[in-house]
Amino acid sequence: MGFITRAPHQLLSLLLCPGLRIPRLSVHCAQPRPRAMASSSSSWELPLVAVCQVTSTPDKQQNFKVCAELVREAARLGACLAFLPEAFDFIARDPAETLHLSEPLGGTLLGEYTQLARECGLWLSLGGFHERGQDWEQTQKIYNCHVLLNSKGSVVATYRKTHLCDVEIPGQGPMRESNSTMPGPSLESPVDTPAGKIGLAICYDMRFPELSLSLAQAGAEILTYPSAFGSVTGPAHWEVLLRARAIETQCYVVAAAQCGRHHEKRASYGQSMVVDPWGTVVARCSEGPGLCLARIDLNYLRQLRQHLPVFQHRRPDLYGNLGHLPS
Repeated sequence: MGFITRAPHQLLSLLLCPGLRIPRLSVHCAQPRPRAMASSSSSWELPLVAVCQVTSTPDKQQNFKVCAELVREAARLGACLAFLPEAFDFIARDPAETLHLSEPLGGTLLGEYTQLARECGLWLSLGGFHERGQDWEQTQKIYNCHVLLNSKGSVVATYRKTHLCDVEIPGQGPMRESNSTMPGPSLESPVDTPAGKIGLAICYDMRFPELSLSLAQAGAEILTYPSAFGSVTGPAHWEVLLRARAIETQCYVVAAAQCGRHHEKRASYGQSMVVDPWGTVVARCSEGPGLCLARIDLNYLRQLRQHLPVFQHRRPDLYGNLGHLPS
């Protein structure tokens, strides 16, 4: 145990849903849990989530076609919720193209995803939509907006990325998200879903533990970081940060990622994954577009929090109420 394997499609299809093809599905064989924290539930009774990995380009309709195929596959496999990465709608070549391709939440593209959610009967985490907000006419800038749809296609939550990625990493190229994007004004309270209570974030947000602590203290059981990590920061920080956020908050962490080359100016690291509250990677995508699956065991999460009650041991008298979600 403890290795990653790309399992044979026929075997996985037999185990999960007879007769279905699973595109590039990979499974992480996790270390056994401590006996005291083993789940008493049958694994087949637990909610199943799907994490989608894609290579977005400036072609919005082709991107939708790829994402829709993965979402339909997730539905056929029995997932109750599918996670798409940051910039699932498109990745443009420059800020001007980004602004040109952006849409309001009530536009055509979100309408297609609303219909897709209804058609498939599952929830969708749309991890980073280039949104023309209500202030578009004044600012001529957009928001990086994480949209959560329920199985009826209704928008149940929107979170606008609060930490913008303005960095210059040697070997990776400069990124100036603020050239085209406005920072969001606030965090979103965790949302009840069929898989558990989800706290919404986006990519660069994972570098700020105060945000994850805030969501956990507000009741989150799953944190999600849809992302488009680069080729230098990805190998160095991606898995380490995700596992750290899971351990310190005792939450599941779901991270759908962009992968591969989007166009001549940009590529992404990939490695979409699910981390459990113990910090174990329980599912991981292989290279290229595809999906991975994980079951969310909230009974295990609650047992872990009972055995290791770190939130009861916090000392706000020493360091203040770090990570407190404003009311």
